[in-house]
Amino acid sequence: MLDLGISKLALIGVVALIVIGPEKLPRVARTVGMLLGRAQRYVNDIKAEVNRAMDLDEIKRMKDAVEQTGHDIERSMHEVGTNIDREMNNVRAALNSSAYDASSGPHVFETAPSALPQYRPPRKKWRLKRGATPQWYKARTGVRRHILSASARVARYRPKINPKSIAPRV
Repeated sequence: MLDLGISKLALIGVVALIVIGPEKLPRVARTVGMLLGRAQRYVNDIKAEVNRAMDLDEIKRMKDAVEQTGHDIERSMHEVGTNIDREMNNVRAALNSSAYDASSGPHVFETAPSALPQYRPPRKKWRLKRGATPQWYKARTGVRRHILSASARVARYRPKINPKSIAPRV
């Protein structure tokens, strides 16, 4: 990068003052500052893009490693399941073979009757029966049985007006 010290900046400022003139120098300095700011933002954007690309590559490598580990685990679980199935088939074959003597004792592997529950049709009005609170109790405790809209509530609880009381007083 450029090695600009105070003495070099002062020299550049004096030359710019002589060449450009004192009237145009502030406008030129503003323009140069804007251009330098744009260049700096452009360089920072490029750096950020390069860093993002490196991060994406690292994330892709991590994703591939995790996927490979998942495939390895899936493969090993499949092998374990196959081994368990093979052993179960061996046990079944041994139990069903003629070498098994039924007189040697009670049959340990008797099949139990179906453990699934029987279907029961739903009880009718079970919510009504479970939540049956007596009406006299609801009336005593002030439980609302019907929902009123705001206008219906106003109409119901508005005080009755006597027509004679509306007459103008003399």
